[in-house]
Amino acid sequence: MSTVQMPGAPAYRWGPELHDALAMASTHLDAVSLLLSRHIPVFPCVPGGKTPLTAHGFQDATADISQVGPWWTRWPEANIGVPTGARSGIDVVDVDVHPVGSGFAAFERARAEGLVDGWSWLVRTPSGGVHAYYPVEPGREQRSWQVPAKHIDFRGDGGYIVVPPSAVADADGCGGVYRSIAVAAHHEPAPVDARALRAFLEPPRPMARPIDAPAVDARPERLAAWVASRPEGGRNAGLFWAACRMVEQGRDFPTTAALLSRAGCEAGLSERESITTIRSAYRVANPAGRPSADRAITVEAVGR
Repeated sequence: MSTVQMPGAPAYRWGPELHDALAMASTHLDAVSLLLSRHIPVFPCVPGGKTPLTAHGFQDATADISQVGPWWTRWPEANIGVPTGARSGIDVVDVDVHPVGSGFAAFERARAEGLVDGWSWLVRTPSGGVHAYYPVEPGREQRSWQVPAKHIDFRGDGGYIVVPPSAVADADGCGGVYRSIAVAAHHEPAPVDARALRAFLEPPRPMARPIDAPAVDARPERLAAWVASRPEGGRNAGLFWAACRMVEQGRDFPTTAALLSRAGCEAGLSERESITTIRSAYRVANPAGRPSADRAITVEAVGR
């Protein structure tokens, strides 16, 4: 096993060349060699499982051959773990399939909103789910999270995945192999906005009027100024509350989106996250539970 000096940009490290090479790897050791050649840190997991074999789990991941070589000499059938986020250059949206439900419906709704389109790889997991790989945006930390009710997890900084050609067995001795099923060919891979995705999957709940909030019938400019002043930890909820008030006042979506998304950005939210939160308010606060037909067309136009 040997490493090769190659460029370290996230999109390159997880490009189609690596995808195709991993598909041809005949052993886990061959796959590990390919990952190391692109300076992607790895660590061993139990054969047939996802539990790390190292003392500190994914925190022990490294691209140093002097450390990795002895691991796979000791455990040649070990599954291959890779930390997600900045260390490896990929974030992953994990679409789970469980006996109680599947994340595919929620993932498809997020795709229709343009929130998950930029994947670079799709990997079929042993459960029948999918790992969608996205290039990391340099300098932007996105922490891992879970939305169990929608059967979707996000693996970013502070998380890890098991990669092909690893295999997992269940309690009955059955299971399957992590298998790449698609690589971006007709679109340019792009980072996923994990906060916007989470806001879409798990919208803020209706909340009582904050103590310092404007009156519920305050003018839009006053609501926007209040949103822009929200501190970290209260930005999403504040934007959602203000957007609900705009709905109750009969303001149309374009007006609300133009005014409050700008205020959300001033508070520190991304534009996409702001638009996603405002959309959630229109779904929740609208008496019909969703935008009217003519308003829905405008929602799509503004959000893309």
